[in-house]
Amino acid sequence: MPGGGKSTVGRHLARQLGLRFFDADVEIERRIGCSIRVYFEREGEASFRDVEQHVVGELVGNADTVIATGGGTVLREANRLALRSATTVVYLRSTPEELFRRLRHDTHRPLLQVADPLRKLRDLFTERDPLYRQTAHFIIETGRPSVPSLVNMILMQLELAGLVDPARVPSSVEPRPPRE
Repeated sequence: MPGGGKSTVGRHLARQLGLRFFDADVEIERRIGCSIRVYFEREGEASFRDVEQHVVGELVGNADTVIATGGGTVLREANRLALRSATTVVYLRSTPEELFRRLRHDTHRPLLQVADPLRKLRDLFTERDPLYRQTAHFIIETGRPSVPSLVNMILMQLELAGLVDPARVPSSVEPRPPRE
C-alpha cells in the first residue's frame, strides 16, 4: 500500500544483506523523464501501468537485489506472477488508518489527491490486500515498529525459511539513538 514503508525498509534490508536496492517508482520516473504524478495526470493510469509492468519485468531479472514496488503493481496479473515466481515477496501490511496517519500531508501520490484520502486508502486496501496476500511469500504486520525492527522481522523470516544464511546477516540491526 502507499506509505507502507516499502522503499525505506527495502533500502535498509538491502544494506543489511549487502545487496543492491531498486525502487521501481524511481526507475519508472527515470525512464519517463518526469514525476509519476505528472505522467499519471498527462497519460492516465493505464499508460502508467504499462510502463510499470515493463520496469518490474526488468527488475525481477536482476539477481542479488531488493526491489520496492509501487503500491499498485499487484493490480496487473503479469506483475503478480513475475514477482511471485522470480522473487521472494514480503508484504508490509498496514491498516488504512495507520497509512493515513503517515500520509495525511503527502501531496505526491496521485491516487490520494482526493477529498477523503482515508476513504480512498480503505477502498485501496479492500481491493489490494487480497492481491498482496496472493503474491506474498511473507506477510509482516507493520503496526508502529521502527524501521530496524521491521528489518529484523524480515531477516528472521528469511532465515527461518532458509533463504538467508544467518552467518551473512548481523545478529541484529542496531537501532538509532533517540533524537534529543
